Amino acid sequence: MSQTMNQKKRLSAIMGTPVQPDAPHPPAPGIPTGYTPVAGATPPPAPEKRPTAARSMAAMWAASRPGPAEADGAVIELDPDLCLPSAIADRVPDATDAAFDAFVAQIREEGQHTPILVRRHPRQDGHYEIAYGRRRTRAAKAIGKPVRAVLRDLSDAELVVAQGSENLAREDLSYIERAHFARNMEQAGIAREVILKAMGVHRPDLANYLAVAEAIPAAVLAAIGPAPKIGRPRWLTLADRIKAAAPERIEAALASADLAGKTSDERFAVVLAALAAQPPRKAKPRAETVKDARGVKFARIERSTDGMRVTLDEKAEPGFADYLAERLPELLATYRQGRG
Repeated sequence: MSQTMNQKKRLSAIMGTPVQPDAPHPPAPGIPTGYTPVAGATPPPAPEKRPTAARSMAAMWAASRPGPAEADGAVIELDPDLCLPSAIADRVPDATDAAFDAFVAQIREEGQHTPILVRRHPRQDGHYEIAYGRRRTRAAKAIGKPVRAVLRDLSDAELVVAQGSENLAREDLSYIERAHFARNMEQAGIAREVILKAMGVHRPDLANYLAVAEAIPAAVLAAIGPAPKIGRPRWLTLADRIKAAAPERIEAALASADLAGKTSDERFAVVLAALAAQPPRKAKPRAETVKDARGVKFARIERSTDGMRVTLDEKAEPGFADYLAERLPELLATYRQGRG
């Protein structure tokens, strides 16, 4: 059974509605007032050319639940400036994401094969909230073209389930992005059962995600980025080091010049190394001054856990250093004899 079919069955189970095979849909007769598409409804796009595991689930979502008759199954074109990200972020920004530049170049050359999924924005008239497809929207904006979208009337819970279902099919969402997606849903008041459905995980897995996300401060995440090759064990190691480090040491690690020009994974390694446990500092030797009967300082003694150092002042007592050095074996023998 293909992974795409597994995704369809999972989405069917989430929504409680059978998912029909993908099929062309007739264009919508019109778009309701209250928002202005860049162009009218258009026929469905050509089959997706991306790998099966990364295919968008817009078509499956369109078939899985009823929608307004004028938009059911239709693909419309929208101004990307009117499409705002979901309030529950699943991506960690990364200014060094070279893959996005390649993604833009691909869409410029081949066009946008897979539509995004949006709903009318609940708080901003004339705008739309993206359930999934934020990178496609950014790419469309970068090349100055409208973004192809499926419009649905989604509740908050349905939006995050759709958003999470798309994440399940993506291979490039890193561990820490999934962890913060779970935490963002929880902080937004999404029910735990809905979070489990959106992420397709069991309760122990969700607890692990939330624990890691809670342990990584926002400033650290912003400095590192998504770190696509870093898994849970190393994030836990970083979390332990953050917990043990002083705040000023964490700030110094995040401000390090070594982060400049590095990829997200490399920045993780820099911060992890900077917060490694430091060897304990040796206590400074205790120093004391020795004076003769006249009160003249002629020697300095420094004691530490490793031993004792005697420094003689040749100017105060010329020749005494040689005298003492010659008699050290004799002094040692006398000391040992005295100890019995």
